[in-house]
Amino acid sequence: MIKKILIANRGEIASRIIRACKKLGIRSVAVYSEADEHACFVREADEAFLIGPARVDESYMNMEKIIQIAKDAGADAIHPGYGFLSEHADFSRLCRKEGVIFIGPSPEIIEKMGDKVAARQMMKNAGIPVVPGTEEAVADAAEAVKKANDIGYPVMLKASAGGGGIGMQAVNSDEECLKVFESSSDRARKFFGNGDMFIEKKIAPARHIEIQVLADQHGNAIHLFDRECSIQRRNQKVIEEAVSPFISEEKRQSMAEAAVKAVKEIGYENAGTLEFIVDEEENFYFLEMNTRVQVEHPVTEEITGFDIVAEQIRIAGGSRLSVCQNDIQRSGHAIEARIYAEHPKTFFPSPGKIETLKIPEKNNVRTETAIAAGYTVTPFYDPMIAKVIAKGKDRKAAVLLLKDTLTQWELTGIQTNIPMLINVLGSEAFQSGDTTTDFVDKHYLPNLN
Repeated sequence: MIKKILIANRGEIASRIIRACKKLGIRSVAVYSEADEHACFVREADEAFLIGPARVDESYMNMEKIIQIAKDAGADAIHPGYGFLSEHADFSRLCRKEGVIFIGPSPEIIEKMGDKVAARQMMKNAGIPVVPGTEEAVADAAEAVKKANDIGYPVMLKASAGGGGIGMQAVNSDEECLKVFESSSDRARKFFGNGDMFIEKKIAPARHIEIQVLADQHGNAIHLFDRECSIQRRNQKVIEEAVSPFISEEKRQSMAEAAVKAVKEIGYENAGTLEFIVDEEENFYFLEMNTRVQVEHPVTEEITGFDIVAEQIRIAGGSRLSVCQNDIQRSGHAIEARIYAEHPKTFFPSPGKIETLKIPEKNNVRTETAIAAGYTVTPFYDPMIAKVIAKGKDRKAAVLLLKDTLTQWELTGIQTNIPMLINVLGSEAFQSGDTTTDFVDKHYLPNLN
């Protein structure tokens, strides 16, 4: 049994994990940087330790110091949340070496899934369709042009070790390919320590649909249906919903079954998400696997009533899955909007002090945040400051509830993307289910004043 968990993260996901710990009767330990000294999650944890300055390499990415604090605090497990060290194989390996449970998959699996080229091959071997593309890293810009011509424009240049849109760029010509390759590779090297790039055919128009899976250490695996995450800016999600309004029930079932089959074949453990690109004919292709809890996991929890974070902890402690596939039922529709401290037109970050904050309380609305009036949003971390999740009897009701809730938010002192979210949710295109990955470029940006 896990008795105490150190949370190697910050913000709303740290608060979320703390709530799961309380539910399970497990003590929680927070670590915080100097920039987060007055953050809500620091007060919410049973114990909290200063880890270092604001810079991530001196705080939330400092593996050795996190492990040392865990040992000093008597924590027998570490939950990495998402981002930071959550998909860092060396950190998972260090936890194993130091006798601390890492709440996530094995370092070997993280390593394999973190290499997008290797992950593509593993999924092909498991019988999962993959987007046409290169089978190994591309050596240089000249080879990238050659491969792009073989595949056929438009194509996507992607960082092999990347995620979250970093190092990813669509190109439509040889000139663009030559221009973008080096900058994308350099950015990937900076963020991931690996500048390897590969190329995939760009599927357009397309939808970004993912399957949530859970697997224990005893060979059992289940899915929790799908989420659609097609509303993106800069290749990063801003609105997610469960389930997808696009795919048929038959396609939903085949995608879910394929995902479960894949995780069993690769020996996956804990929570994970298989992300797919889906074309207009409902053909689906593997994109990547996220070996952690997702930002958008609440929409799945809302339609299933299932606590994904608590189940992660149980699995890491050696327990079998608490439910079988037939036990998982879904009801209604849930939709999530990510609130970012950013300009609603340029999407540039907008750090600063929150002067006033009033979050409306409504039935069937869940708010995940760790901010308050007086809190300073710093430029050191991701600018996401909250998630708002609404559940309705159907998609129309959920969308309306989320839109109405966001219009009642009162937040001053910084700019946020709330006006953008309201605009998207209120648009005829979104309400009709026209939720392709180019939605923002096609329906939002052209209509700005």
